[in-house]
Amino acid sequence: MPNLSKAGGVQGEWTTIIRPRTGWFDIDLRELWRYRDLIVMFVKRNFAVLYKQTILGPAWVLLNPLLTSVLFNVVFGGIAGLSTDGTPSFLFYMAGNTVWTFFASCINNTANTFVANSQVFGKVYFPRLTMPISQVLTSLINFAIQAAMYVIFWLYFRATGAEMHLTAWMWVLPVVIVQVMLLGLGVGIIVSSLTTKYRDLAIAVSFGVQLWMYVSPVVYPLSTLGNSPRLAFLMRLNPMTAPVEIFRTATLGTGSADMGMFIYSLVFTAAALFIGVILFSRIEKTFMDTV
Repeated sequence: MPNLSKAGGVQGEWTTIIRPRTGWFDIDLRELWRYRDLIVMFVKRNFAVLYKQTILGPAWVLLNPLLTSVLFNVVFGGIAGLSTDGTPSFLFYMAGNTVWTFFASCINNTANTFVANSQVFGKVYFPRLTMPISQVLTSLINFAIQAAMYVIFWLYFRATGAEMHLTAWMWVLPVVIVQVMLLGLGVGIIVSSLTTKYRDLAIAVSFGVQLWMYVSPVVYPLSTLGNSPRLAFLMRLNPMTAPVEIFRTATLGTGSADMGMFIYSLVFTAAALFIGVILFSRIEKTFMDTV
């Protein structure tokens, strides 16, 4: 505490100095780390709010990808007869759907960060980035549960003699999972920053994510585009192509994963996250005036 002199001056050293932030990159990573307990609290709150007053509760974490995989298996595998590269069609669709559900939830849950939490942001200060980080961590926990269900089905099909095997890409999967989370965070906070001024983007984002899924190799393998080099090239420009293909290649032994496509996806993720953090740090200073 500073001491006041007789002349009204201040003696001593200040422990906290508050200055306006005007730079392009004003995210204090050390401050984020100090608020890690708040992030954990937000994660718990997300689960409580999501499954409050529901009949099945957290079981929806498993039912959603399971029912979607069954639907894909019937429509795309049974009716449309799309190739699954010789692997069990149910596992093929579940692998792609597990990765995509994780990515889509990261975007959808962070896309309304400013608008959905404007009342909280206007009353108390805390690092605003803790909110979207807690959302992607919630999605990561859901992904872990869904991945465990995928492992159970994988073991079952393996025990029944299905032709599939693990590959060396398994060692890359932890990096892929973190990359998908960061890509979803980057795209999500870009959308969140823009929705403070353009509210209709929040409406369009869920529709856009659905369209994005169909231009990703979720319901069909990349190998089906082998006869169309132009389409195959455009598909490889999709940053989610590499994670989906790597996940299938690692766990099923089939796919078109390669290191060049993976490096491109990592660079794209870094760029999206960098742009998103810059936008987020700029918008958070004035968003209360526009929300």
